[in-house]
Amino acid sequence: MADDINEVAAKKLKSRVRKIKKVNKSEEEKEKFFDQLGVSVEIYMPNRKPEEVSDSLIFWTTPEGKIVDAEFSYEEPENEKFAQVPVDVKDLKAFVEAFKDFKLELDE
Repeated sequence: MADDINEVAAKKLKSRVRKIKKVNKSEEEKEKFFDQLGVSVEIYMPNRKPEEVSDSLIFWTTPEGKIVDAEFSYEEPENEKFAQVPVDVKDLKAFVEAFKDFKLELDE
């Protein structure tokens, strides 16, 4: 069964790559694509005991990249404890400031 889902995922990835290549070649396709896009990003925070604790910031954006919601996630896997709490705008501004120069690039 796992192989089946892996095959489905591989086919879906190929389909998405074809779509993105089409988007990259046409301003009209790019506009249609990004008008429908919302993004969810999770940023894992560095900590001293990553095997014991995981914490991250999850935020959701509009197609224009405006943050509409954010949560802080905290997990202690060994103790099977997990919590998510909303991040208020005041606190979120500190994260936005810290990551304002972040951009995606390939590490070649």
